Order: sequence, then C-alpha cells, then structure tokens
Amino acid sequence: MNKDRLMQVLVSPVISEKSTLAADANRQFVFQVLPDATKPEIRKAVELMFDVKVENVRVVNIQGKKKRFGTIMGRRNGVRKAYVRLAEGSDIDFGAA
Repeated sequence: MNKDRLMQVLVSPVISEKSTLAADANRQFVFQVLPDATKPEIRKAVELMFDVKVENVRVVNIQGKKKRFGTIMGRRNGVRKAYVRLAEGSDIDFGAA
C-alpha cells in the first residue's frame, strides 16, 4: 500500500464519552476515516502512525441526519468511523503533546 495514502486514511480521532469508555474497558480507539477506507488500510495506517499492534478493526457508516432550514430540507454529511482494538500491551495517548 502507498505510504501517502495511509497517511490520509485517518481523518481524526473521535474523543467522546463513549470512545473514552471503550478505550478504558477494551483497548479500543475510535477514528474518523475516509469514506472509501478499507479495514486493511485502517489497520496499517494506525500501526504506521502510532507504532502499535492492531488486533482487529470494526467499521461503522453513519448516515447524515435530515435537517430542515426554514422551508428547505437539508442533510448533514455522513461519517465513517473505525473502532480499532489494540493488542495487549499497546496504547495510544492522545493527551501527550
């Protein structure tokens, strides 16, 4: 796989109450990824960028909500998220600068 492509696969980490609980309980970290990213690409991108060992990857496609703006119907953008479980002994610290 192309290293430039792997550097673009992960859009951002998702920091929320749910993702923090998943990280503490199951060593799972949540990332927003490109809409066309595959599981092997996500695995290699996380291993490349954070120097950790990935156990498995689960992907969720979230459809954008329909919203009304006055009389005009609109739609928010959809999001693709990846739940990445790390191997025993691996950890990612987003708080470290």
